[in-house]
Amino acid sequence: MKILLSVAFVLCWSSGFIGAKLGVGGASAITVLMWRFLPLAVVLLAVALVRRPAWWGLTARDVTRQAVIGVLSQSGYLLSVYYAIQLGVSSGTTALIDGVQPLVAGALAGPLLGQYVSGRQWIGLCLGLSGVAVVTLADAAAGGDVARWAYAVPLLGMLALVAATFLESRSRSRVAPSVSLTVHCATSAVLFSLLALATGAAAPPADSGFWVAVAWLVGLSTFGGYGLYWLILERSGVTEVNTLMFLMAPVTAVWGALAFGEPFGVRTALGLALCLAAVVIVHRPGGRSGTRSGTRSGREGKPVDRDGRDPVACVPCPAPSPTDSNHRLSGGCS
Repeated sequence: MKILLSVAFVLCWSSGFIGAKLGVGGASAITVLMWRFLPLAVVLLAVALVRRPAWWGLTARDVTRQAVIGVLSQSGYLLSVYYAIQLGVSSGTTALIDGVQPLVAGALAGPLLGQYVSGRQWIGLCLGLSGVAVVTLADAAAGGDVARWAYAVPLLGMLALVAATFLESRSRSRVAPSVSLTVHCATSAVLFSLLALATGAAAPPADSGFWVAVAWLVGLSTFGGYGLYWLILERSGVTEVNTLMFLMAPVTAVWGALAFGEPFGVRTALGLALCLAAVVIVHRPGGRSGTRSGTRSGREGKPVDRDGRDPVACVPCPAPSPTDSNHRLSGGCS
């Protein structure tokens, strides 16, 4: 059962990039995102009316903070993912660039949060970035008329995820996952609707394939990926989830090659192998778990802040930014 759940989770989470590719094939990124989040926000707001106790005790500042986190981790992140794919960047390369977010966040925890960052983490980050560079150069060489600057677009989304991660880690309030998800999705629905109306992209195309893509994204990526995320997190813990998250890039690369004929050559395989090696190095058991002032060592030898939270136990894209009661922020859903 554990293996089946893991396989289903990887496929559902990776499907976000494939769904994005399907959606932007017949409409602009803004149009797809607007119609993805509008019905989702309506459903979540209706659920919030029933589950009002989850909202008790929240202040306007708490909601505002979650809205800002949603803009960074969901709206900004997803817009960069969809726009990059619309520009011609392959779904696998986009997934890989976004997938190094936990490595970057872990390395930045030292200078930004005063936490101990091991040499092993720095080695993992360098390996991961090398893998991203190899895959990106291979994709650019095979991409033909794709503008070189387009490969910086998913990088901006990844940095938005990192910023949201650290903003969430500074929060002193405990927010239920259902509440944060509702605020994030409602914020995204409003933002994307305003952008679509302002740019004249609100009207959905008549092609039925557009609605298939929207249903794909809501059903598989949001409810499938998000639901399985929490189920596996509850059963196996954050380490298991984080390990599975790093399978998304290779799965997406293979899926994109089979479904859309995206490039997958020796250099792509080499880059993916480097990134997987980086994950193995960073998550290998053992090693020093030192501290600096203001920090202490938590479970599994990870540094945590004064409230016992793990501010860099983050997971990359692509589901709608679930945040658990220990403030673990995941990436947005592509």
